[in-house]
Amino acid sequence: MEKKNELISPKRLLVIGSSNTDMVIKTQHLPKPGETVLGGTFFMNPGGKGANQAVAAARLGIPVSFICKTGNDIFGHQSQQLFEEEEIDTSYIFSDLKNPSGIALITVDAQAENCIVVASGANANLLPSDVRKAEEIMDECDIILMQLEIPLDTVAYVARLGAQKMKKVILNPAPAQPLSNELLACLYLVTPNQTEAEMLSGVRITDPESAGYAAARIHASGVKNVVITLGSKGALVYENEQPVFIEAYPVKAVDTTAAGDVFNGALCAALLEGQGLTEAVRFACKAASISVTRQGAQESAPYRNEINLSIV
Repeated sequence: MEKKNELISPKRLLVIGSSNTDMVIKTQHLPKPGETVLGGTFFMNPGGKGANQAVAAARLGIPVSFICKTGNDIFGHQSQQLFEEEEIDTSYIFSDLKNPSGIALITVDAQAENCIVVASGANANLLPSDVRKAEEIMDECDIILMQLEIPLDTVAYVARLGAQKMKKVILNPAPAQPLSNELLACLYLVTPNQTEAEMLSGVRITDPESAGYAAARIHASGVKNVVITLGSKGALVYENEQPVFIEAYPVKAVDTTAAGDVFNGALCAALLEGQGLTEAVRFACKAASISVTRQGAQESAPYRNEINLSIV
C-alpha cells in the first residue's frame, strides 16, 4: 500500500470528532450475555469515528484539519504521531489533563460483523470553548464533518456556527441518538445508517423504497440532503426531494468496523473535488467496499490510486 497521493483538491475538510484506540478481538461468533468465547485473536489499532474519517479523506488527497481531544497519555501521543504521518493538520488537537484518551473494545465475528463498547474519555470533554479557539481553521475550510462521539452540545454549536459561516456542515449521526430539528436545519447533509435513519425518521427500513420514505421524513425535519447507508446493499441518496438508490460493490467482507467512516471521509473528498452528491456517493461506496476487505479501522482506508486501479 503506497503512501499518500498528491493533493487532488485545494479545498479543505475540517473534521471535528473523536479519537480512540481500538482494542479488537476476532472470534468465531459474538458472545451472548454471560458467555465466554475462547480462541480469539487480539490486536490494537488507532480508531474513533472522527479520526477514521479524517484519515480516510486525507488518504484520498484532500487537505484535512482535525479537531479532537485526547488524554495526556501514551494513546494520545501515539494518535498525534499517526495523524502527522497521514499529513493531517493537528494544530487544534487538544490535550486533556484530567481524562484519559478514548478506548473502544471491539469484537468481530467470522462473518465480519462486530459489536463495540466505547469508553469516551477525553472525547466527552471536547467542548464549545475548545472549538472557539479553532474558529480560524473553520474559516479556511469548505466542508465541516462531524459525528456523535463528542458532546451533542458541541455538535450543535459547530453546526450553528458553520451554517452562519455558509459552510457545508455534514453530520454522520453515529452512534444513534435523537436530534433536534434546530440542529438538522443547520446541516447540508446527514448520513445515517439504517438503524440511525430508523431512529431519526420513525420509519422501519426494509428495502430501498422504505429507505426513500425514511429519507423524506428526515428531510422534512429540516436537513437539506440525506444519504442513508445500507451496508452491503448500498446507499440511498435523497437530493432535491428525489430518492436515488446506489448499489454496493460486491466484495468478500473481512471486517466492517470502519466501513461507514471510510464512506463518510470518501464522500467529503469527492464533494470537495467537485463531484455531485450522487456521484460522490458512488465513489464513497467504492472506497467503503475496499475497506471491508481489510482488517482494522484507519488501516483499512484506501488510497486514491487503489480506488482508481481497483476492479471493485
